Amino acid sequence: MGWKSKTALTAVGLVLAVGAVVAVRTATFKAPAAVDTSSIHLASARPVDVDLAARHLGEAVRFQTVSHQDRAEDQPAEWDKLHAWLQATYPDAHRVMGREVVAGHALVYTWQGTDRGLAPIVLMAHQDVVPVTPGSEGGWTHPPFDGVVADGAVWGRGSIDDKGSLVTLFEALDGLAKAGFTPKRTVIVVSGHDEEVRGVGARAAADLLKSRGIKAQFVLDEGMVVVEDHPVTKKPVALIATAEKGYATLTVTAPAVGGHSSAPPRQTGVTTLAKAVLAIADHPFPMKFEGPGADMLKSLAPHSSTTIKMAAANTWLFSPLLVSQTAKTPAGAAMLHTTIAPTMLKGSPKENVLPQDAEAWINYRIAPGDTSADVMARAKEAVGDLPVKLAWVKTPDEPSKVASTTSEGWKTLAALAGDESKAPVAPALMTAASDSRYMGPIADDIYKFQPLRLSVKDTEMIHGTNEHMTIANVERMVRFYQRLVETAAAK
Repeated sequence: MGWKSKTALTAVGLVLAVGAVVAVRTATFKAPAAVDTSSIHLASARPVDVDLAARHLGEAVRFQTVSHQDRAEDQPAEWDKLHAWLQATYPDAHRVMGREVVAGHALVYTWQGTDRGLAPIVLMAHQDVVPVTPGSEGGWTHPPFDGVVADGAVWGRGSIDDKGSLVTLFEALDGLAKAGFTPKRTVIVVSGHDEEVRGVGARAAADLLKSRGIKAQFVLDEGMVVVEDHPVTKKPVALIATAEKGYATLTVTAPAVGGHSSAPPRQTGVTTLAKAVLAIADHPFPMKFEGPGADMLKSLAPHSSTTIKMAAANTWLFSPLLVSQTAKTPAGAAMLHTTIAPTMLKGSPKENVLPQDAEAWINYRIAPGDTSADVMARAKEAVGDLPVKLAWVKTPDEPSKVASTTSEGWKTLAALAGDESKAPVAPALMTAASDSRYMGPIADDIYKFQPLRLSVKDTEMIHGTNEHMTIANVERMVRFYQRLVETAAAK
């Protein structure tokens, strides 16, 4: 047999061997983070007065607890009104829980359990909302702060993010207290007042709990939802974020000599700045099929096509394909790497004046595995010898630790999310930021999930126009929190 024949046979053998490995791994592939729900005793659902809960959410929307970029525009009295309303509306919850105010308006509630040896659970929902975009008011079906209940929904800014969570959580707690429920495990509620501006409320709450030696079984905050039409399965999927990206904003400043625009130098501050911003943006972090973003696809693979299952079961061979497919959308790409987003620019105050310095702001969402030091090093490498200064606007928030998908907390949340949604449950990476990122010192496992059912299109209304929560979602939220507290706190 000639060498060509031997080479051909060797190649065929290799292909067959690879094919056999792929076939076996595909056939035996099991989704990570799968939960045996038979080991979890879930509390039964109690009746929900959904009309009353919806009306209460509408009332909460009317308090204009808006966190502005310029904090001088905030209206502290609106937070005071919201606090008074919570106490008046939920008397039974306030009867059984201790209430503390930190950092001005952040709230910490403690429902003491009968067994102090059990680690508490921490449930979070923030009070503040983002402003309504000027000029967009006419596009709202109902005025954004009227809290109208109509057409099967509660309309207004914050109805989902995040007064929807705050109100439905208190609906559940008040109902449990009224029914005489007594937790064995302590339940702590943390409600920051300035989440939308990376404020101090949740940090102060975390410091308070840390000072008391609190180590929670788990923390649950806002974040992911039940996606009605997930791109992988084309069906509902309950996504529970096990980590969130870090947050950092970099300023790029190009000092320059000002003057009249009629006699500009060869290179102005603006042109230098433009080159620097483009250099940074054109030097992206590489995409990797790893971490919570990859775990999500692996978990959903058994519920998707054979092709996706095969690829997920054999990432050693198909990870480049998985990366390219996932990265076809901006949201998908954001799951796989640290993102770079130039967002703001400042130059001259007048069109015919050369600026004495030009400045840009670049927002980063830092993926687990990267750090703010990596970000700064990469930016410096990108700008090279361009005469610009790089600095952080605030001390960066590093990516959170990745929470467990084998802990009792995960099992409880995943079992309940699956039971409520009747959909597959998968871990995921939250690409936005939440107050729970400050809770690292008091808990190893921090999860982000709201039991809302939303389509991919529906998610566009969060921070956008016509934000609203359907009555059906109000009921789901109250029921979920009630069952969660009874299940987790009864142990």
